[in-house]
Amino acid sequence: MLIQSTIDGLNSLKLFGMIKSLESQMDNPDSNSLCFEERLGLLVDNELTTRENKRLQSRLRLAKLAEPASIEELDFKGNRGIDRATLVSLTTSDWIRRHQNIIIDGKTGVGKSYLACALAQKACRDGFSVYFERASRLFQELAIARADGRYSKLITSIARKDLLIIDDFALFALNAEQRQDLLEIVEDRYSTRSTIITTQIDVEHWHQIIGEPTIADAILDRVVHNCHKVHLKGGSRRKDEAKAMELVG
Repeated sequence: MLIQSTIDGLNSLKLFGMIKSLESQMDNPDSNSLCFEERLGLLVDNELTTRENKRLQSRLRLAKLAEPASIEELDFKGNRGIDRATLVSLTTSDWIRRHQNIIIDGKTGVGKSYLACALAQKACRDGFSVYFERASRLFQELAIARADGRYSKLITSIARKDLLIIDDFALFALNAEQRQDLLEIVEDRYSTRSTIITTQIDVEHWHQIIGEPTIADAILDRVVHNCHKVHLKGGSRRKDEAKAMELVG
């Protein structure tokens, strides 16, 4: 009866991790050999772990990553041109703490989005907030927000994210409104937040995509400054996966 009263109290305090740990201790006879401080420590540790896991799941849900990627699953053997030492240094998330950017370029299907998502997932695990969006969708959302009066709120929300991923940038030429949107975003994030941009087009050709030379210079200056560049090589991962499925079938 006393234990149930304790569990009810922990439940009312929303200490669900402690409840699970307490129930586990009750089911494990070996727990009786532990002193009070040790058993209490286990309860507290489990509560902290449970809360951090919930925060992580919330960060991942809000990030809306395009792929369920992780750095542990990155393939260094596929001749993608990934320098292991460089990539390992990026997986520490120190570049986010230093408000640095990453540009990942390469042909379609080579794994740019997957790598970006893997780094973003690690960022979530390290406690950073993340926002992932394809470039076309991002500009569409901004246009809709401008029309219905949410533009300032959306821009502010994007600016507050520790890490922004703009996927598949430079697939199309920007119009005047999109140029201004991009400038607004990179200006807000310059030296205060980090951005990953994936693209098929080398940075040298971005001026043509952005369009207006003055704005293009301003955007590139803020993005390329203090930036890590990763060039992926090789064939399409999607084609390789499709072939593998055919062989299995």
